[in-house]
Amino acid sequence: MNRARPKHLRVFVFLCLAAQALAQGASPVFPNPGKTSMSRQNQQALGMEVAAQIYQQMPVLPDNSPESQYVRQLGQKLVATIPQENSWPFEFHVVPQKEINAFALPGGQMFVNVGTIMAARNEAELAGVMGHEMAHVYMQHSAKQAGKAQTTNMLAGIASAVLGGTVGNKAGGLVGQLAQMGLEVGAEGLMMKYSRNDESQADAVGTVILYKAGYNPQGMVDFFKTMGAQGGSAPPQFFSSHPDPANRQEAIAKQIAGWPTLKFNQDNTNFESARTHATTIKSYTAQEIQAGAKSGQWAALNQKNGASLKSGAATAIAARANTASPPAPVKLESVLPSQRAVTADLGPLKINRPENWPVKLPAEQGQFVTIAPQAGTTSNGVAYGVLLNAVPGPKGQQMDIDDLTGLLIQQIQQSNELEQVSKPQAITVGGVAGRSTFLRSPSPLADASGKTQIERDWLVTVPQRGGLIFMIFIAPETDFTRFQPTFDAMVRSVKFK
Repeated sequence: MNRARPKHLRVFVFLCLAAQALAQGASPVFPNPGKTSMSRQNQQALGMEVAAQIYQQMPVLPDNSPESQYVRQLGQKLVATIPQENSWPFEFHVVPQKEINAFALPGGQMFVNVGTIMAARNEAELAGVMGHEMAHVYMQHSAKQAGKAQTTNMLAGIASAVLGGTVGNKAGGLVGQLAQMGLEVGAEGLMMKYSRNDESQADAVGTVILYKAGYNPQGMVDFFKTMGAQGGSAPPQFFSSHPDPANRQEAIAKQIAGWPTLKFNQDNTNFESARTHATTIKSYTAQEIQAGAKSGQWAALNQKNGASLKSGAATAIAARANTASPPAPVKLESVLPSQRAVTADLGPLKINRPENWPVKLPAEQGQFVTIAPQAGTTSNGVAYGVLLNAVPGPKGQQMDIDDLTGLLIQQIQQSNELEQVSKPQAITVGGVAGRSTFLRSPSPLADASGKTQIERDWLVTVPQRGGLIFMIFIAPETDFTRFQPTFDAMVRSVKFK
């Protein structure tokens, strides 16, 4: 029987392994990142969802800017040191924000503030910050936090785990899962809530990344020491959860003491050029970014400047996914709804479903509840059926049903090939005024000729306690009218508790 090791024991074992390598004077090796209950695919998907929010809430420099090109070049040099079997499709972005910050999302999306580039005195210091954040992704720290926080009884916890944004103070949907992972997104940036042990591990793994990339690992410590001194009695938020610089310096010195001596990289003209050019661009304070997010300024600016997630690793992932042929079509008889309806109790609401469309509860917090026939679901998604979830509204903002619905559609469009085909219309669900919107996107099932077909997605949103409960009714466009009566009956049956 496997027993979980206490945190202090895990860290002790980690440091002992490092010490053993030092004694042998061998080149450093990457530790085993361990396992987490969240799959790689889900980590990448969640990271992309959060990145899409950032492009809505913050300005991001376009990919062709000198700063973006330089940070991407440096980032890929660091990525090249990581064993391929444990690496991620890292993608690098630059935020024109004056404050110092850098963060890497689950799956590898990474953002570096212009203020961080300006504060670094040499390339090794900047590489140290980036290597440290990349190490959090390598060790899957956020996903491991989510695993620790998951409910042990998904049936009993369905209200808080999936639709929790509408019950009590727990957030559900995407934002709820972010909170479980120790992440908090806001207009001023992203806050990482790692433990001190996580930070120490990120230092250790980041040190290996720096060394293998040819940089003096001391650069990581130097940067944090400099920033601590600049912050005075109130160091930047980015460093508030990190170990004391003096302790970090001592730990890293011990770690690298026995490694083979290298001739470390010196400053190059690319770093100096990027740093000099960064002084000429328009950058913003956290307060200015927060104000612009409320007015939608950054989403419009990013679109105008061509700053998007549709490049680099993100595009490569999508391209690989699109090369796979969609599953063959199913027989309509295998997905048609039964005439007999039964009630599904999902916590904050009850809904009638066809008897032959079972309810599938999520394996992880934040995922959708699915009501669909077995033949109508594939590994790529639901082709016939219903998806249900909930999200709380933006923190500190009062938004009506139209604003919340519009924001939800924007977020869905950021990570899906989805087209809005109708304006939101009024609809009453369970006695509450909601909105009905029709969308369309590629179906996960091929048509009779084996080609990709279009599906109709009916989005129904209902405000609940400052957030939204939403339902997506799905069928291929050619079959949708056949299923519309069933979908209508399901909406009419909804009762909120």
